[in-house]
Order: sequence, then structure tokens, then C-alpha cells
Amino acid sequence: MLGQDLGALLAAEGVEHTALSRAELDLTDPEAVKAAVSGYDVVANAAAWTDVDGAETNEAAASAINGAAVRNLAAACSDSGALLLHVSTDYVFPGDAAEPIAEDAPTAPINAYGRSKLIGEQAVLELLPERGYVVRTAWLYGKHGKNFVATILNAAGQREFLDVVDDQQGQPTSTRALARQLLALGSAAHAGRAPAGIYHGTCSGRTTWFGLARAAFELTGLDPERVRPTTSDKFVRPAPRPAFSVLGHDRWAAAGLEPMPDWREALGEYLTSAAEA
Repeated sequence: MLGQDLGALLAAEGVEHTALSRAELDLTDPEAVKAAVSGYDVVANAAAWTDVDGAETNEAAASAINGAAVRNLAAACSDSGALLLHVSTDYVFPGDAAEPIAEDAPTAPINAYGRSKLIGEQAVLELLPERGYVVRTAWLYGKHGKNFVATILNAAGQREFLDVVDDQQGQPTSTRALARQLLALGSAAHAGRAPAGIYHGTCSGRTTWFGLARAAFELTGLDPERVRPTTSDKFVRPAPRPAFSVLGHDRWAAAGLEPMPDWREALGEYLTSAAEA
């Protein structure tokens, strides 16, 4: 989802770039990564093992992509002098906070996916202390892949009522909005205006999955009363989820950038785009 939106945005902005698929570049091959990175000013990593539940039984495979492969990228950028924008996750936190989580808050992943992503973060910060940018995001949705918003709207055509979890708080974030923020950060970094380190790339505001579902219904003309609240224990998953994934956005000011838009604004843009497609 993110890679395609980022590539489309770069093309629309006239930014010279190369977008490589997994078939074109094996990130677990250090020499292939080094060759791919050579000659570029900025590298953006939108590749990841994103199967959160699958990581519970395949942690080594998840860590190879989310951890070791990221180290390969960071090492290649260190050798070539390129900047690296690496996308990470709110799952590096335990999810037990009550207020927005700061960029420098202690990490403590509660599942295998979070542990694998933390390995990647640490590699970027270790190998690229002056040129590495970790952008944590959460609750992503977009038109180029499976996502919660599309799933819930599809279910609306199949069932009268939908029960949706209302005890997890977070920040729904569209891949288009995140792509714009990554482009802005890359530009600021390349111009020497953005300090390296950790940024939180989520939309502003907060809601629950239930709130997101109701908003999607409202914005598409469906009756939001068809969405009913329930609790996480009714939908047991292999990987535990953080109950609180609201991230703070204070570091954008250091880069001279505004935080990302409110989640409702981004959702409306996504739904409008989906309807026009």
C-alpha cells in the first residue's frame, strides 16, 4: 500500500526515483542491497513483513525482513552516504500508556512482530546516527492493499450489523497521507533541515476501531448505527495487540514540518478517491 502511494507521489512531483519490488531486490542479500543503493541520495524503505499474527509462529522469518534486511539497507547507506527513511511501527511499544507516546519513550514490544521491527529500528539508529530516519506509523489503510476500512465497508454489503472492537485506541493513517509526510521529511533531510532520529508518522487525533468503522459508514452514506461496539476478548488473535497506540508528534517541529492531518480528514480523502476509482 505505502510503496505504491509513495512511488505515485514521487512521480507526480517530478522526483527522479527508482521503485523496486520484492521480485527485483532481495533485501536479505547484502551485496544486492549495496548495489541497489549506490548512487542515490535518499532511500525509503516501505518493505516489511506485515503479517502480525504470522510473526508469532515465524519470528525468525519476520526478523529477517524487519530486522536483518534493514541492517543491510542501513549498512549500504552508511557506505554510500545516502539518507535512509525507514518505516516502523507503534508495536514497538507495550500499549499501556494513557497519554500520547513520545518519540523517545521506552520500547517494550508485546509480540513477535514488534520485536522484529525494533531490531530494524536499532540497526538504523546505530549505523546511521546522522543520516537515519525512523518513522513509526500505525493503523495503515490505503487503496493498494487489504485494510480495515475496505474490509468493513465490504462487510456492510453482506451483514446488517457489524460488531467492532471499541477498547483499542489509535490513529487511523492513510498511506497517501504518510507518503506525503515521508516526501516532506526526505526533502527536509536532504536540505539539511531535519535532524536524524525517530519521528511518529500517524494522523492526528485518536479513535477506536469502532469509531473508525462508524466514521467510514457516515462518510459513505451508510447508517452508523449498524456498527456496534464490542471488546477485544471477543476476537482473540494469535498476537496480542497494544490497547493504546496514540503517538505523540512533537519531533516534526525540529524538522520544520507540520504534523500529519486529522484522521477524519485523511479518511474522507481516501473514501473520495476510492469512490472515483
